[in-house]
Amino acid sequence: MNRFLSLDVFRGATVALMILVNNPGSWSFVLPPLEHAKWHGCTPTDLVFPFFLFAVGNAMAFVFKRRDNNGGLSFQSAEFWKKITKRFVLIFLIGLILNWFPFVKWDADGQLVMKPLENLRILGVLPRIALAYFFASIIIYLFKSKGAFVVGAILLMFYWWMCYAFGDANDPYSMQGYFGTAIDKAILGESHMYHGEGIAFDPEGIMSTIPAIVEVIFGFLAGEYIITKGKNTDMLSNFLVTAILLVFTAMVWDTVFPINKKIWTSSYVLYTSGLAMMILGVLIHWIELKNVRSWWTRFFDVFGKNALFIYVLSGVWIKLYLVMRIPNGMKDGKPLFINGYAWLFEKVYQPLLGNYGGSLAFAISHVLVFWLIGSILDKKRIYIRV
Repeated sequence: MNRFLSLDVFRGATVALMILVNNPGSWSFVLPPLEHAKWHGCTPTDLVFPFFLFAVGNAMAFVFKRRDNNGGLSFQSAEFWKKITKRFVLIFLIGLILNWFPFVKWDADGQLVMKPLENLRILGVLPRIALAYFFASIIIYLFKSKGAFVVGAILLMFYWWMCYAFGDANDPYSMQGYFGTAIDKAILGESHMYHGEGIAFDPEGIMSTIPAIVEVIFGFLAGEYIITKGKNTDMLSNFLVTAILLVFTAMVWDTVFPINKKIWTSSYVLYTSGLAMMILGVLIHWIELKNVRSWWTRFFDVFGKNALFIYVLSGVWIKLYLVMRIPNGMKDGKPLFINGYAWLFEKVYQPLLGNYGGSLAFAISHVLVFWLIGSILDKKRIYIRV
């Protein structure tokens, strides 16, 4: 099977952008394109997570293709169920551990205490990846490609109906009117949900995972089409036409079911899948058909080869900053302290480059740090898979 460097570059660029948008020097000084949409709408930052799920589907296409070449697998195959269950459990558990990490925090008396499990967030980015991968794999395995497309379309329509039927009658697509929050509270409990919006509302909640599963299915179908048709202009033309149709359909659907990342609307799935295909199509044109190999393909390829590991490592790294306790002057005769993250920004980046420039430079420098780690792993041919 031919290797598509463009797919690795796409996945790697997504991971690099994930690190960039997740780690500004200060959340008070973030450039508008690097912020999420307040509610409805879609910024470049809102493309990152769906693009990663799309890339997960791309990678699945290569795995399933290899299985087909080896004679396929029967419905009863223990190998299939063992593989996807193991990967699901591992990714989900890594997500839980990362949510709890570094396991300790500073209390009001300046003592390190264990972070209570009763406040542990259960869902999040990695748990959603695990769930979307698991259920998309099952749907594709049971229904094959055409059936998976039909199931995906049904799921998107069903999710739209649920949002409208069970949401607030006055505004079913608002944060307060979204039906999925009540389900998250009932199953997860408010203390195990995300509170970054000021209330118990989880942008990676249970019900909004349904359309996220379809994002992976679309990624698989796109990857399978690329593999099946090969590297040629006819494949690319059809690929890009499909991408345009998805974006157009999404924009029409947006008029009645707004594009929204935080409740992962069905129109958002079509929109982000279409944009992912457009970008991937451009990469295929330059990298596969024009045979462009340059510093930027090398740069992003490094991230793509250890995508999940680098993403997890970046989360661990930043959380270690936050548990650091550095003296920062006195107030009323008492010492003040600052965490390592804030100290690095306020003492190094901000004085040199200002508020927004320093915040952006902080994020870029961490992208470069993790590229360096990934580059060392690549040179040693160490690829950490889950």
